[in-house]
Amino acid sequence: MARAALKWGVRDLAREAQVTPATVTRIEAGQAAHASTLKAIRAALEAAGIEFIPGNGGGPGVRLKKPRGDN
Repeated sequence: MARAALKWGVRDLAREAQVTPATVTRIEAGQAAHASTLKAIRAALEAAGIEFIPGNGGGPGVRLKKPRGDN
């Protein structure tokens, strides 16, 4: 969901997180990953404007942060 919101492909996320595209593909397929890899991916997404939101009855999700000055 986060990649789609940013209109990023697997290679875009891999480049920004400094991991391989194969790593991103494996994680998205539900395979295990090192905590440091997940942290790098999350940091790259957050730096690009993704906000991770907790579950509110429907499960956790993501959204784009509002630009500063928007209300």
